[in-house]
Amino acid sequence: MKTKGQNRIFVTILLLVPALLVFMGLFVAPLSLFLVESFWKATLFRVVPAFSGVNYIKVYTDYRDVLCRTLMIGLSVAMITTALAFFFSYAVRFVLKRSGEIVLLIALMTMFGGYLVKIYSWRTILGLDGILNSALLASGLISQPLEILLFNRGALIVALTHYLLPLAILPIYGAMRNIDSTTISAARDLGAGWWQALRDIVLPQVLSGTLASFAMVFLLSTGDYVTPAMVGSPGDAMFGNFIQAQFGLRMNTPMGSAMSFSLIASCVAILVLIGGIARRTLQPR
Repeated sequence: MKTKGQNRIFVTILLLVPALLVFMGLFVAPLSLFLVESFWKATLFRVVPAFSGVNYIKVYTDYRDVLCRTLMIGLSVAMITTALAFFFSYAVRFVLKRSGEIVLLIALMTMFGGYLVKIYSWRTILGLDGILNSALLASGLISQPLEILLFNRGALIVALTHYLLPLAILPIYGAMRNIDSTTISAARDLGAGWWQALRDIVLPQVLSGTLASFAMVFLLSTGDYVTPAMVGSPGDAMFGNFIQAQFGLRMNTPMGSAMSFSLIASCVAILVLIGGIARRTLQPR
């Protein structure tokens, strides 16, 4: 028995080796290189491997406002998207019943529409000659197209929410499938209101899935730089736009690396804080 157990462990390790090598080669090695390079400095047309923390100091002095704005936009998108995904998943699981799977399939099919297609669709909807302005002009509610619909923070949040909503639905709905609907019916029979049953029965059981959706949306939205460039205003440029400029236009890879790891560290700290508060607040009673 001991020999079989050792052989099983050896086979398991052997099967994990290819995945581990891919993970190390595609993720760990590049990130380690950029982490080391973030402490270097860039001169004219070359990078000098001189250890220094100047880049990180510049991040929190020169780009502090941009970092805070990016985190606030990411939190806004994450809260709106997670809330929509939660109530959508609740409706599919407990309200729509048989037709819920069809609605879920339709929602998930939007993931195959393409990222840029969704951004351009919102430009088409919100633009001066877009569908919304055309409808308002035809109805007589406005006399000229509204310029405030596009290239602002509202359009940015709407576009990011639309893109990330299907991704946020999957973890929450997967967690809700494990909930026995009879427990909710029993709570309602005992006098619990809809919100009380939702808070005391549903939320504690889907907390992990909800936090996973929140974290995924938050990380993807804060790291995005295409959507702000396409539908946002210059004043709403996010941290990713500045990171892209450091790697592309300025060829300052040490500064770009320092900005990237500063953003990652800030996001992780916020997620740890929110996760701790949520688990203490919504723990099962």
